[in-house]
Amino acid sequence: MQSSKLTQTLSFGLDIHAGSGVDLQTGCIEARRIRNEANRLDRVGWDWGDIKSTVVDNADHVNNTSQLIVDKALGEIETYHDNKDDGWGRPYPYIDESYPMVMNHREGYRLFPEDDGTVRFRITATRGTHVKGELRGNPDHFDRLQIAFNDEEWRVGTAEVVHKHNEWRLHVTVTHETHRVASKNDADTIVGVDVNEDCIALAAMSRNGGVKQSVVFEYPSVKEQRHEFFTKRKRMQKANQTAFASTVQTEERDYVHDCLHKVSRRVVDWVSQFTNPVIVFEDLKDMRDSIDYGTRMNRRLHSLPFAALQEMVSYKAAWEGVPSDEVDPEYTSQRCPRTECQHTERANRHRKRFKCQQCEFQDHSDRKAAVCVVQNWFDEQSGNVPPLETLPRVRTVRRAASGGGGAADSHGRHSRSGVTSAEEA
Repeated sequence: MQSSKLTQTLSFGLDIHAGSGVDLQTGCIEARRIRNEANRLDRVGWDWGDIKSTVVDNADHVNNTSQLIVDKALGEIETYHDNKDDGWGRPYPYIDESYPMVMNHREGYRLFPEDDGTVRFRITATRGTHVKGELRGNPDHFDRLQIAFNDEEWRVGTAEVVHKHNEWRLHVTVTHETHRVASKNDADTIVGVDVNEDCIALAAMSRNGGVKQSVVFEYPSVKEQRHEFFTKRKRMQKANQTAFASTVQTEERDYVHDCLHKVSRRVVDWVSQFTNPVIVFEDLKDMRDSIDYGTRMNRRLHSLPFAALQEMVSYKAAWEGVPSDEVDPEYTSQRCPRTECQHTERANRHRKRFKCQQCEFQDHSDRKAAVCVVQNWFDEQSGNVPPLETLPRVRTVRRAASGGGGAADSHGRHSRSGVTSAEEA
């Protein structure tokens, strides 16, 4: 076992007993002003240290809350600079939307657990203005919050006040300082992962090389929505509506982020059924340098959230004690998985169909790639790849809105598998 520090965000609704939602709205509008002012001063070339001190001194929040809001704003700008070569727009000014109040526990907000299991809150909306009441929400989140209060290895951290789905909510972070994660070297089940533009494929294999199960989670709406948002932005930019184009880009980012969270949760739930698993990803560090399919395709692929999805899966898995690892992705999409063949060439793969040009083995190309990821892991770990001649049927997961959880099989040696979307509606 190994220890690591992990943070989880818990979401609660607010039952307000003193003060009002208007007070929270006022606080979030002031947070919006702080955020926009930090963004404006950065645009005109101010030093970040001067931005922070000047904006905080003129804010109507307590100093600690103002500092956290400025830090959040500057973090957005830093993210823009790190990703602007991929077409990310500069953070746009909030005009009609409110902005979250970011607060430290016992400074901007306080929580008071009661003996009957309820938790009271007090939020400093602006200087001298307090909103009080009780939290409500998921019992699991209350259990995790109680642990954070009572266990010395846990702590309650920052929180954000947000207005979402027509109600006020408090998003509270709790951190486990010494969370235990199993060692990858003790894994009995190795789960290979292949992340694509429209799906994520997994193959669970035992130490002797046998494939226990496999599944393909599709998220085609992410690809469709990204294309739609891209078209909107181009039209707006052509009409010089740059502020609205930035708004659309943020909507796209939020939509994709939400979808990937749902998919990553499903992936971890599926992996957790196995004994002592380790999740193995392709190492994507050099992926951008190797992609060159023309200007339009390069833009699409470079901006895909491959790494974001891997990080979400790895992080959620760590909370379940499941370790992760990475391997060299070389030829995982082109190589035949049969250990007696291993023939490698680009012509083996055509979209979702893999057909070896030498031995004529056929399979779903993404599931097959996940198997090759595991084989690369075996090779890096011991230099020995267990024998593999055939693959079992591909298990697919239906949309949650159409009944969820049902399985449909197609034989691994057929050209296509009827894989459907696992994205939650």
